[in-house]
Amino acid sequence: MKQYQFIIRIILMFSVLHLAINTCLFAQELTTIQADRPDQTETPFTVPKNYFQMEFGFLMEQNEDDIQSFTHPSILSKIGLTDNFELGIITEIATLKYNLETFSGLNPITFRFKENICQEKGLLPTTSFIGYLTVPYFATENFKSTYFAPAFRFTMQHTLSSKLSLSYNLGAEWDGETAEPIFIYTFSTGYSINENTSIYTELYGFAPQKSKSDHRFDSGITYLLNPNLLFDVSGGVGLTDNTLKYYLAIGFCFRSKI
Repeated sequence: MKQYQFIIRIILMFSVLHLAINTCLFAQELTTIQADRPDQTETPFTVPKNYFQMEFGFLMEQNEDDIQSFTHPSILSKIGLTDNFELGIITEIATLKYNLETFSGLNPITFRFKENICQEKGLLPTTSFIGYLTVPYFATENFKSTYFAPAFRFTMQHTLSSKLSLSYNLGAEWDGETAEPIFIYTFSTGYSINENTSIYTELYGFAPQKSKSDHRFDSGITYLLNPNLLFDVSGGVGLTDNTLKYYLAIGFCFRSKI
């Protein structure tokens, strides 16, 4: 019962925040596709109104205990409902290999929304709020969580020059097994080599309330084939002894008018 009361409080918080930030809406001009992948830093930009966007990712992760995990694929589907608000759903097919055993199935489905708060102005970055709710029931038996798992992030971006940007996220998440929050941070710098090709480097991590923090570094490259189609390749390593050894990922994103 306490778990459900906690979920209700989170939903009410999201609802109050949604009403509050409607006081500073802004209209977005349609630009090239903006994706939440491949880095861990979510973009503050939403899908334009009446557009549908899908982001596909394929990931291989190796950790310190010789556990290999694969995501094949992760799919973020989202739709722009207004000029500053989108709804999305995350689905993942996963495989876990450990001690000559292999488990495959559907991870719990995550529902999310993103809302722009304000545009960049002087030192004030472009800022958005993202809320998530992972539902334990919609998953393969071996991959189900015990409880609902909420999460949230504030995502910000500064334009430093015509080619260079600085982005960062701050938030928290719950794993669906305990009441312990895991605080999240990301810092990412992006550089546009030309109109189609960009690179990024990123530092990010997870800081549980009681457990040891987990810090990581990654980098990647994106290629814009056209304003509505983006490809990416990325990889990262763990920086602490309680994290993964490395990961490799590829993906693509496309956008279409409804």
